[in-house]
Amino acid sequence: MRENNVGIDDFVTENTSSVERAIESILGFIGEDPMREGLRDTPSRVAKLYAELFSGIGQDPALFLNTVFDENHHEPVVVTDISFFSVCEHHLLPFTGYAHVGYMPTGKVVGASKLIRVVEVLSKRPQIQERLTSQIADTINDNLDTRAVFVFMSAEHMCMTMRGVRKQGSQIVTVAERGAKGELASLKDAISLASLKGCR
Repeated sequence: MRENNVGIDDFVTENTSSVERAIESILGFIGEDPMREGLRDTPSRVAKLYAELFSGIGQDPALFLNTVFDENHHEPVVVTDISFFSVCEHHLLPFTGYAHVGYMPTGKVVGASKLIRVVEVLSKRPQIQERLTSQIADTINDNLDTRAVFVFMSAEHMCMTMRGVRKQGSQIVTVAERGAKGELASLKDAISLASLKGCR
């Protein structure tokens, strides 16, 4: 597992040779020549790609929520249209979409960009969308003083569009709710209002 203080470049340097050998083996398995001109540098490119795609492994998303501001704010805080990509752990194919994240503070708030960071870190690891949605909600709920948390995610999965049922444009929608129903209703209303104003 990559430690929090190890950057992508260091991770690639330490592991690139084994990843390259694995990619060369895969290319040979499908009947390709990994040494031909178009593929000669592909193993090293894939090693760097994987380091970026899975850069969330070993990172603690809770660290982004350490700094809060006492603003005496008790109304919904919602960040909409957070674009994300992740990799399905079943076939290692990407799924991409948008997330809406909201919480009901008890006076203290966190920088909105930190909520985006939580989504990014948890997305950049082998995932399934259902677990990803729950992990985002749990991270916010467990590390901020909130009355409710609501996470909505919609994504297109390449494992459904490139293979299997091959239904392009189909979306998987997942929702995670934490907190009392009344507080959650306010969060849902805020997200619905944002949608009426042109958000996804």
